[in-house]
Amino acid sequence: MADLEYWLWLSTAGFGISAQAQLLDCFGDAEEIFHAPREAFDGLNLSQRDRSLLERRDLDRAYQALRSCQEQDLRIVTYRDSAYPSRLRQISSPPAVLYLRGNLPSLDSEPAIAVIGTRRASPYGLKMARTLSYQIARSGGLILSGLTQGIDAMAARGALQADGTVLAVLGTEIDRENSSLARDVVTTGGVLISEYAPGTPSQRHHFRERNRIAAGLSVGVVVVEAPAKSGALLFAEEALEQGKEIFAVPGNADAENSAGTLSLIRDGAALATCGWDVMSEFEALYPGRMKRVSADLQPPELPGEAPELEKAAGKAQPVSAPAAEPDPKPEAAKNLRDQLAVLSEDQLKILTAVEKNATHIDDIIEATGLSTATVLAQLTVLQIKGYIRREPGMRIVLNIKLK
Repeated sequence: MADLEYWLWLSTAGFGISAQAQLLDCFGDAEEIFHAPREAFDGLNLSQRDRSLLERRDLDRAYQALRSCQEQDLRIVTYRDSAYPSRLRQISSPPAVLYLRGNLPSLDSEPAIAVIGTRRASPYGLKMARTLSYQIARSGGLILSGLTQGIDAMAARGALQADGTVLAVLGTEIDRENSSLARDVVTTGGVLISEYAPGTPSQRHHFRERNRIAAGLSVGVVVVEAPAKSGALLFAEEALEQGKEIFAVPGNADAENSAGTLSLIRDGAALATCGWDVMSEFEALYPGRMKRVSADLQPPELPGEAPELEKAAGKAQPVSAPAAEPDPKPEAAKNLRDQLAVLSEDQLKILTAVEKNATHIDDIIEATGLSTATVLAQLTVLQIKGYIRREPGMRIVLNIKLK
């Protein structure tokens, strides 16, 4: 796009989101805004700071952002691009530019569901976030997450376990999020989205501003756990103003993390106890796209998951003596068959190529005959699902016994 530098200028110069929205609504194009005479802005409700930025017409940050995006293989989508989601154009302050890492699906034809909640989640909240997201993804929905610790991160993991697509809308600059979870999102076909260019200084209000984008991209929002005063409730408020469907997961009446969700239910939010409670509301809008899944469908348990859930919630683990158990072999064989039945042909090839001891990735590629890109991508999926683990030296070890 010949005028890309002007869109990056509008994005990086430091204008507030309200100023950007007014300018876009008035002029419709970043280049026209950049070259407009001073008196053209007299009818707009702009701060003195915004007016100073308009008069300065400085493209240095724009060129710096462009270089950073090219160096990091980041994609830039402007308000005028055909790839820009139509849903976002309908919100009151649409971002002028989206910075992306990964693949942006055609969101306007997809049931994207935001699953959100407190960072200080309970074990119950973490379990429900992962289970609901797993079921939603298996039903045909996309999961939208902020990737922040707690409910958001667990929701993303649940969707990835279901081979689902995750859209991560960030409250930070696009190049700051480099966690293993973020890499898994991109590797498995999802996308990281931010309106903040590489190098943008982080501000606390960015997370509140992020809410309008995440809500705008979704068709529904599920609040899993939220105290009486929390960012999740602010998100739900933004989504409600945009006309989105709000769902809430019930919790204990005396639990601090349930105060917000119970208040949402009292105020009319739909009750969500399983993924289909959410997806059934959109079945008529996406005919033939959804598959009903049972409320009993659970994501496969990850190695060491129970202690990790307790650790995430800050709970101590009780220590007890192991109890005598019956012979596990028949049940173990049944569980193994169930686990393998949900894997693709490529994933099964990779698992059978892993020897009893640690196997080098190159040996797996040779044994399966699959491309390097396919093997690396599927290894990430298998690791997320808990079937394998990686060890130093690019070696892979099975977490399950195939024989």
